[in-house]
Amino acid sequence: MDKNVTSIQYKDKEILLIGTAHVSKDSAALVKQVIEEQHPDSVCIELDEDRYQNIKNPKAWENTDVVKVIKNKKTGFLLATLALSSYQKRIAKKLKVAVGGEMLQGIKSAKETGAELVLADRSIQTTFLRIWRKLNLWEKCKLVVSFIIPSDEEDITDETLEELLQSDILEAVLKDMRKQFKKIGDILIGERDQYLAAKIKTAPGKKVVAVLGGAHVPGVKEEIFREQDLAEITTIPPKKPYGKIFGWTLSVAIVGLIVYGFFVNTQTGLRQLSSWVLWNGGLAALFVALALPHPLSILTALVSAPLTSLNPMLACGWFAGLTQATVSKPTVEDVLSVQDDIISFKGFFKNRFLKALIVVVLGNIGSSLGTYVAGIDIIKNLF
Repeated sequence: MDKNVTSIQYKDKEILLIGTAHVSKDSAALVKQVIEEQHPDSVCIELDEDRYQNIKNPKAWENTDVVKVIKNKKTGFLLATLALSSYQKRIAKKLKVAVGGEMLQGIKSAKETGAELVLADRSIQTTFLRIWRKLNLWEKCKLVVSFIIPSDEEDITDETLEELLQSDILEAVLKDMRKQFKKIGDILIGERDQYLAAKIKTAPGKKVVAVLGGAHVPGVKEEIFREQDLAEITTIPPKKPYGKIFGWTLSVAIVGLIVYGFFVNTQTGLRQLSSWVLWNGGLAALFVALALPHPLSILTALVSAPLTSLNPMLACGWFAGLTQATVSKPTVEDVLSVQDDIISFKGFFKNRFLKALIVVVLGNIGSSLGTYVAGIDIIKNLF
């Protein structure tokens, strides 16, 4: 048996775990060989329903409406997904292999041998949201930066490929963040090990082959013999209530301080009001301007930030991003080149599709910063 194939006896089942590199020709060949030789009852693959559909039809996402993405508040999720697929595509292109070749081979071989195909991974959206909800504000900012700032190009060597074989494609994208924040590693690998193990050991039949990224094999091997609480690791943590409470409290306090300023005297009130408008709108507009967008997007940020910052249910970035997507509508060429442009500094700011998304992110960051700076300035004006 190949060194990357692990055999496990679980109750009356024989389970074969194939550790793969997601961009290796050898991995795809190994998957084909094992399934054809073993004729399993089930073949489990490390995909969820969304990624399964994407890998079967990789161009389906090209019909994505950026305006709808912004309105549905999925900007961050789309950016993360694009960064992930672009990273994988870049490595696969250098190695001249198909992206997800070993998964495609698993799907094909399962069909050819009559095995039942089992999608064994947790939803990628659940994984990202569980990570996002468990990070504090500073950690969230660092995570966003790790996605939107392209990493340095590096040559793909035999040694690099061997490292990929021992890693996970999601983990590879977030490797630096995982070193700094243990909770990301727990959700990214540990929880998915549990989910994969539960799906694999309950797959139909007495012989099961599972196609996994190399990083998951050790954890899944141990989790097979444990009990898993799937409800716990598939539940998206609710937004923390103190965030909304703090947001509304801050809004009421700001309005109260401005009104109080007018009670002191008209000049103080006007100074308070202008401080709020200039700091909040100015910083939002400044951050949006960093994306080199259409001037109307900058103006929208300038005007909307002082108002949206007083309502935690609204966000300046949404309005600025929608303006950008409307006045500088993404072309078919922009959409087709997204996966290449997202890992290129020049391409990132040239692509209209990506620019609309980054305007949302930068507008929200600038407006949030402006809220705190303006609040401090207003308090100073009074005392």
